[in-house]
Amino acid sequence: MLKKSSIRRITIATIALVIVGLICIFPSKKEEFPQSINYVEADLSPIYLIDSNDYVARTQMIIKENDDLLKVKEIIEALTIGSSKKDYIPNGFKQIIPENTKLIEATIDGGLLKLNFSKEFLNVKENDECKMIESIIYSLTENENIKNIMIYVEGEKLTKLPNSKKKLPELLNRDFGINKVYDLDTFSNTYMTTIYYLSKFKDSYYYVPVSLINNDDSNKIEIVIESLKSSPIYQENLMSYLASSVELLDYEVKESVATLNFNDYVLSDLNSKDILEEVKYTIFLSLKDSMNVKEVNFNVNDVLIENFKL
Repeated sequence: MLKKSSIRRITIATIALVIVGLICIFPSKKEEFPQSINYVEADLSPIYLIDSNDYVARTQMIIKENDDLLKVKEIIEALTIGSSKKDYIPNGFKQIIPENTKLIEATIDGGLLKLNFSKEFLNVKENDECKMIESIIYSLTENENIKNIMIYVEGEKLTKLPNSKKKLPELLNRDFGINKVYDLDTFSNTYMTTIYYLSKFKDSYYYVPVSLINNDDSNKIEIVIESLKSSPIYQENLMSYLASSVELLDYEVKESVATLNFNDYVLSDLNSKDILEEVKYTIFLSLKDSMNVKEVNFNVNDVLIENFKL
């Protein structure tokens, strides 16, 4: 017979095992803390940097600020060589404002942006000085609250380019042009139309605006479409996906909305009734810059295919 002490130990062990089993089956309720994950979407903004072919080109990068003035400062930082933003510049692009340039002050009043730079701003190379002005104008006037720009250096208004001494307009805006191409018979009665083409760095596509300055007084819609259809293009390393067989049947512009009516050849696929994104973007961006168009209706044989806007 077992001794009483042995029986007692077996009993205690058995009870302990039962208790452990019950705990495993019915675990004690633990305090739970709510968990949440906040996703912050990157704010990609258009910015005009220098591409590998030395064009002032439209690309996108993360701009964190939303306030207009803070956004201006962040964009200027992104355009400045060797700045804290240098690691965020997309592959295939480079900055243009001279290294160590500081933005001393920026103010916005009634659509007019005044920028006051440090003296390093004048260290720009002669081949880059016009591109630098174009890059600043086009990057900052993507903001609809900025229509015109004045540039100062150490408080003195910049009235001409630092090296070539070419005179600058009183107000800098997109009428200044970008990647300008001249096709002139005479210097009187000149017209400017800005046309966006595609370019490529490795596997990435982006848009390059070219301001065509000539004596052609045709409607700018016709100039844009004919230029995008043309081959070869005025500049090397640029392309357009608008087929030469495309015909613009008719068009109208009403209250900043352009309605373009094409034949079937504008479609990428007759069955799906799609128009290539690259075609829509090049046409829209060109009309936006050249005619201040805010929307484009793409029609095919009088049937609306898409209302396009950014």
